[in-house]
Amino acid sequence: MSTLTEFTEVPVIDVTGLLGDDPHEQWRVAQELGRAAREIGFLQVTGTGIDPALFEDLLRVTKAFFDLPREEKMQTYIGRSGNHRGYVPVGEEVFSGGTVDLKEAFDLGRDLPADDPDHLAGRMLGPNQWPAVPGFATACTAWYDAVMALGRALLHGFALALDEPADVFDTYVTKPPSQLRLIHYPHDPDAVDTVGIGAHTDYECFTILKPTAPGLEVLNGAGEWVDVPPLAGALVVNIGDILETWTNGAFVATTHRVRKVTEERWSFPLFFMVDHDTVVAPLPQFVGEGEPVRAPLVAGEHLFAQTAQSFTYLKKRIASGELVLPDGSLALSSFGHEARHAGGAS
Repeated sequence: MSTLTEFTEVPVIDVTGLLGDDPHEQWRVAQELGRAAREIGFLQVTGTGIDPALFEDLLRVTKAFFDLPREEKMQTYIGRSGNHRGYVPVGEEVFSGGTVDLKEAFDLGRDLPADDPDHLAGRMLGPNQWPAVPGFATACTAWYDAVMALGRALLHGFALALDEPADVFDTYVTKPPSQLRLIHYPHDPDAVDTVGIGAHTDYECFTILKPTAPGLEVLNGAGEWVDVPPLAGALVVNIGDILETWTNGAFVATTHRVRKVTEERWSFPLFFMVDHDTVVAPLPQFVGEGEPVRAPLVAGEHLFAQTAQSFTYLKKRIASGELVLPDGSLALSSFGHEARHAGGAS
């Protein structure tokens, strides 16, 4: 089980050794990753090798998109998509606390053709909605590919930290519904301790985040909120529901939120996921006699169920009978420290 530490900051880990060819260095970095995953669920990574110019391009096209009039942005409204891609206006996303998020976003993923069988099956895979912003698709795709490559390396590191072969999870990452979000928190000089995005865990394996300004807070084992300030050259990484389930709670999907957003803020999380049909159950090493065991999840069904419970357009489709939540779907806030403090997940 996870050690619910009363941390006051998150560790910074140089992952250069993980990306190299020296197995001893890979193992050493993996142990640091594992310690952070068990005790905190959050960390920042440096030495990623990602070209800073890729982020500069991403930020440029993102600003150009969000500068468009609302009616132009709504031409790619996420509710027009059959696979949860596109523009997310202010107020569209609501977490379990019921707060209205003071943000707008754009969701995208691996760009697949409209006749892709997984798209036709109604899964969260398929084509992106691309706005008419010069270079938008190119810049977004370049960043997505670079961060996904880092994600595969981090997945190897987490596997080593679990005393498993580095490639033990690779077979589950062939066509994942991993999403990149472009998030804009508008300038609000009158904001006083206001919520930008409600408290939640992330539904996937882990998240790789590039923020431009402060505001991110994580919940520690004592129930206290801890700031995670941006660090030049670093990316924030946090554990999600899938790795928490695979480790039967040893890795913790730490609850987090965005608050105190008084300056304009840009945030770019990539949610690293496994393939839709992956059945995620606690690994044998985490199943002890007499200890509670997490129920298995179907990765794509869990992702859809959690998403559908937090987006207004999907909740309306469920209410109308157009969509149905998968059997056994968990409620929001069923993972992480928040669930533990509420008497939920152990």
